Amino acid sequence: MAYTDLREFIRALEKNNELKRIPFEVDPHLEMTGFADRSVKTGGPALLFEKPKGSRAPVLINAFASMKRMELALEASVEEVADRIRELLELKVPEGLMGKLKMLPKLGEIGSFFPKLVSGGPCKEIIRKDGFSLKELPVMHCWPGDGGPFITLPMVFSKNPDSGKRNCGMYRMQVYDDRATGMHWQTHKQGAEHYRRMRASGVATRMDVAVAIGADPCTMYSAILPLPPDLDEMMLSGFLRARPVEMVKCETVDLEVPAHAEYVLEGYVELGELRNEGPFGDHTGFYSLDDDYPVFHVTCMTHRKDPIYPSTIVGPPPMEDFYMGKAIERIFLPLMRLQLPEVRDIAMPAEGVFHNLILVSIRKSYPGHARKVMSAIWGLGQAMFSKVIVVVDEDVDVQNVKEVAWKALNNIDPERDIQFTLGPVDSLDHASRLPNFGSKMGVDATRKWPREGFARRWPDVIRMTPEVQRRVDELWKKAGLPG
Repeated sequence: MAYTDLREFIRALEKNNELKRIPFEVDPHLEMTGFADRSVKTGGPALLFEKPKGSRAPVLINAFASMKRMELALEASVEEVADRIRELLELKVPEGLMGKLKMLPKLGEIGSFFPKLVSGGPCKEIIRKDGFSLKELPVMHCWPGDGGPFITLPMVFSKNPDSGKRNCGMYRMQVYDDRATGMHWQTHKQGAEHYRRMRASGVATRMDVAVAIGADPCTMYSAILPLPPDLDEMMLSGFLRARPVEMVKCETVDLEVPAHAEYVLEGYVELGELRNEGPFGDHTGFYSLDDDYPVFHVTCMTHRKDPIYPSTIVGPPPMEDFYMGKAIERIFLPLMRLQLPEVRDIAMPAEGVFHNLILVSIRKSYPGHARKVMSAIWGLGQAMFSKVIVVVDEDVDVQNVKEVAWKALNNIDPERDIQFTLGPVDSLDHASRLPNFGSKMGVDATRKWPREGFARRWPDVIRMTPEVQRRVDELWKKAGLPG
């Protein structure tokens, strides 16, 4: 059965020796970052700080910071989740009455993905419309140069003002004072699009926003997934959990939030109001610069009687977000292959911090095929931010970065095989010529064909014959050598 809430996930982490409780006082100002960074870099466990300085709420961090923990969160291997997506994509209604009847259980399963509205939930055990402060939360000041403390794992809910459809995204929130935070809506995100549409319509001066903090792991994870616009993240969470997400109406705004959240912050963004936000030690390993962003005003806070505050840090890779991104890479490969069936595998190495480098292996079928794949990836949702795409043949293991480097560097003629293009880039790319706009590079590291203007004979890779390899294996074992 799917986890009901964050607490059940914590118990699962502890049962699997993936959690360490810290029973003494640790300061959310920099000290927790030091703990979390050292733990993830050394393959250590998730951490539960039971006595954060200045707050009564325990802090959970690094809950997703390994592939084992990601699979505990999903209650399945990433390959199993990808297979479920593949089966869903291949679903076809059969001919005939009996065939259709046999489909009913599968269709019923699809219906169970949709979120379920309930009358109440643990997130409303305490309802506070006055007499509260955001400073009660153990919000972390992550790195020395940060502009302040940041809420780093918020599930931010808004509505498309045209369609009324819900969106849930994860945008960092700098805490300014007792009742106000920044809302880091980068220009390409759906929350920012809702903000722009509402402001352009002129029908309102404020935009309702609700922020849930802490939920079952699939629901938290769904907030970061690169979904098409207006596809409900809560529905995808239901798919991942194989159980609907229970949602409850907010007290003061026209939005719903997960009923089993730890905290809910209700409020509004004043359309046109901006405030300086940042700097922030980001996943690139550098500080993203300060800039003006909308302001979120909190008018109501609801929470459990004994809330737990989940957090994360980003910084020099690998960090917790690398493992979250790696799971996205594996889970969403079937969706990419639906549009690009020639793609065999992809990899986003930690050092590429998601948007800087994508390695792609393809089944090459015609001249210029690698360049077609590059262009297609630059047209796929958030993959448009990919700064460098390296395309190799299907026999190259893109999960082995050493093999990719060896094959790619041997296969390219730089002038012939590298292409540049201009377009949107990640807002956090500090090297781009302008904010949100810059260049990208594609590298065709496939074997070149005569039909691509290659006039020489492509060489063979050095390989030992299988028969000799078999004899050497036996002799190696006889010699008692390791490996």
